[in-house]
Amino acid sequence: MDRAQRIADSAKKDAVVIANGGMPFLDPVFWYVTEQRSGSFEGSFAVISKDGSLDVVTNELEGAAAKSGKGNVHIFRDRKERMTILAELLKGCRRIGVSGRAITRNTSEYIKKITDAKLFDVSDKMADVVSVKDGQEITEIRKACSISSKAAKKIPEFLREGITEKEVAWLIDSSMRNDNGSGNAFETISAFGENSAEPHWRPSERTLKKGDTALFDFGSKYGMYCSDLTRTVFFGEPDDILKRAYDVVLKAQEAGIKEMLCGAPAKNADIAARKIIDKSEFKGRFIHSFGHGVGMNAHEGPSISRVSKDILKEGMVVTAEPGIYIPGIGGIRIEDTVLITKDGAEPLTIFDKDLTVI
Repeated sequence: MDRAQRIADSAKKDAVVIANGGMPFLDPVFWYVTEQRSGSFEGSFAVISKDGSLDVVTNELEGAAAKSGKGNVHIFRDRKERMTILAELLKGCRRIGVSGRAITRNTSEYIKKITDAKLFDVSDKMADVVSVKDGQEITEIRKACSISSKAAKKIPEFLREGITEKEVAWLIDSSMRNDNGSGNAFETISAFGENSAEPHWRPSERTLKKGDTALFDFGSKYGMYCSDLTRTVFFGEPDDILKRAYDVVLKAQEAGIKEMLCGAPAKNADIAARKIIDKSEFKGRFIHSFGHGVGMNAHEGPSISRVSKDILKEGMVVTAEPGIYIPGIGGIRIEDTVLITKDGAEPLTIFDKDLTVI
């Protein structure tokens, strides 16, 4: 089914308006429904009617790009003309859906000036639609995952005594770009030693030394779609406590992935992994959720947490990323991007997960 039609059917409103303000207030759903491959489309709108028809309202700067995508394209030359076009498209609407997660207050007030229709937040419904990937999306995510997997295989050759976290992050990023990645899915995490105990560590000038944990969390983009992968290795023989933590995290990931079944509650994966960790000496050291959805954004629905109300569906792409973090000593995280199929979870990121000492 057409993407715009799926959103229209889910929202059940007279129209759905997807608005892009100025950067950084851009809504990925705009690219999802228009299937654009480029452009910033600041100040542009996508209007989905209840019958699933799509209209794109944009300026002359983005006109050529807009015509390469989906939808009926309307070009405006100034703000007055944009308002006139939108007023005509929304004529007769009484209930309009908007994305409360992405729309700014200014843009919301702007829409209210155009129409006296009531606005409804349909962001949850749109997120449900976007979370189930179609064939083209899965193809691009597979490619992004392949690119990040190849970069992961090069990590052992990147590591040497005295290299900094920043330098290894740059080498990983360069590898992904050289392998046809279209950009980073997010800022690469490169963390040595005690820094690896901070899940969202930003790379520093900290240098690598013998006995260090080395944790790397990174992802490539291919086209508009992301991958997400974490591996933890050891530079020289680590403390025994870190070896034990690694074994527990690997078993927790395996237990969680087994619960990633089509039709199953998403929380089951988190609960299964957390049970493994909390039965060990590392109880309470798993301080984030088991995973999240991956698509145009590195983090999107569904939520794979112990309180999630989401249900896993065929076509969802999610992460499996348990971790143990010991302040002052180090952290272990193992993460893969997986595809939910009718038969279970298919790993899309491929790299050896056996304990690795370099």
